[in-house]
Amino acid sequence: MKNPIFDIENWKEIFTTLSRNKTRTFLTAFGIFWGTAMLGMLLGGAKGMENIMRAQFEGFATNTAFVISNRTSMPYKGFKKGNSWDMTWTDVNNIRRIPGIKTVSANNSRWGVQAVYEQKHTSTQIQGVEPAYVHINEPIIYSGRFINEADEATSRKVCVIGKRVASDLFGTDSPLGKNIAVNGIYYKVVGVCGSRSDININGNLDEGICIPLKTMQQAYNMGDRVELLMMLAEDGTRFANLRPRIEHTIRQNHPIHPEDKKAIWFIDISEQFEMVDNLFIGLSLLAGFVGAGTLLAGIIGVGNIMWVIVKERTQEIGIRRAIGAKPRDIIAQILSESVVLTLIAGMAGICFSVLVLYIAGMTTDNPDMFQLSFTQATGITAAFAILGTAAGIIPSIKAMRIKPIEALNDK
Repeated sequence: MKNPIFDIENWKEIFTTLSRNKTRTFLTAFGIFWGTAMLGMLLGGAKGMENIMRAQFEGFATNTAFVISNRTSMPYKGFKKGNSWDMTWTDVNNIRRIPGIKTVSANNSRWGVQAVYEQKHTSTQIQGVEPAYVHINEPIIYSGRFINEADEATSRKVCVIGKRVASDLFGTDSPLGKNIAVNGIYYKVVGVCGSRSDININGNLDEGICIPLKTMQQAYNMGDRVELLMMLAEDGTRFANLRPRIEHTIRQNHPIHPEDKKAIWFIDISEQFEMVDNLFIGLSLLAGFVGAGTLLAGIIGVGNIMWVIVKERTQEIGIRRAIGAKPRDIIAQILSESVVLTLIAGMAGICFSVLVLYIAGMTTDNPDMFQLSFTQATGITAAFAILGTAAGIIPSIKAMRIKPIEALNDK
């Protein structure tokens, strides 16, 4: 007798057998279809939501922390509570020497300044930045360049203007090489930039002006005062471990009580990103749990319909055993029906989920935002095939054990 798996007539019989129980077959197939589609849509949807969130952080280094000076909350060394203090270049240079710190960038800003070019003017804000700024919050450079080391070292009067400022002052003309007045001080435009992420540090780059930090300190008579300190840690280093050392380094140069927790405002952005990552992991686990539950319900349906098929075909199986069918032939027959039902319904569910995710992606700027990876689709299909086979094992064993005499006498 031919192996049922490679027998064309056997495959015809599989579909004939499944069609005899149209209602049960349809309900079981629909359960598998919906379980597969649900699992695919949940996994793809969770990945899409993660992509949307991460797109908002694009260009911003995740392992980052900020330090801002704040009024003291405890008296210390003759200074009263509420004393104000400012970070200086000494703090910046000392923190740069701390092991585990990869990049440090100081930042100052002024709001409500007027930028003027010929007869056009706009209200904006100005930032004094260091070249290392781009390693923490990478800007989009529409034309020209950003502030570089030479600009900072020589305190050049150059600026990089935001896209909105460029539009207000120059329209469609190129601003590169032209001079603009910012509160009466002239700067040469060397670039046009914008924010790559939705995280704004001291203002939106699209709506502001950046100049070298030392140039700003001189122009606004700031001395060596630093308002904001941005830090990027080495890979594998957490700011939670670096924070005590950073705060101790700052306290050494200022009249801050060692137990004053409010004088130094420390913002660990990396912790916020870790929370977001944990949220995405939780969403993926939830999606997998819900989808797996639906999948399991479909597989149970496969097992039930296989039981029904075996019961209804008791006499037929007995006759096959009587004319020489081997036990493996009976098992292969039942398992084939189980696998075929599972694979067809499961693959249909995968295709449906991919279509739904594609339509969802079309509603965003990026059509590939919501998608089910090939690995995930293959994994889901393989899981259904394995579970579908498992669901048919017990009914197939029962069919194999049917004795020809008992089967022929069954009514």
